[in-house]
Amino acid sequence: MRTFTAHATAASGPHEVVQLLTDPDAIARWAPIPFEVLELDKRQLYPGATVRVRGQLAGQSAEFSVHVLEVSDERLTLVAQGPISIDVEYQLAPARGGSAIRASVSVLGHGLIGRLLAKATEALLAAGALQSSLNRLASQPQTAIAA
Repeated sequence: MRTFTAHATAASGPHEVVQLLTDPDAIARWAPIPFEVLELDKRQLYPGATVRVRGQLAGQSAEFSVHVLEVSDERLTLVAQGPISIDVEYQLAPARGGSAIRASVSVLGHGLIGRLLAKATEALLAAGALQSSLNRLASQPQTAIAA
């Protein structure tokens, strides 16, 4: 399992950033991989929620069950299970004028196809997709949070 990290500073406070991290419409604006929500029982992600999503990995359609483990003003953790496993953690802390955000993503492939998709996902993350995504998240205007 390989882990990738990125850091950014947002002009919004931790609570507002968590709103962006847990709103599927907002996530679609900054996520490193485009996705479609297949099943979601509420408008926001919450601890214990399971969300079904579909996206493209290495040109292949892939479905995932996303299990939300923790949501607070300090942290969001979730695990996406599909052809690969993706562990995600966002840590938030107040910073001068906003929030410091640290993102950590670990990828693990299962079986031959899963290992190939994991390698392709790792290459995408190594090429800067996580940092670019975090920069887009951090640059979301305050109006996006209220929307």
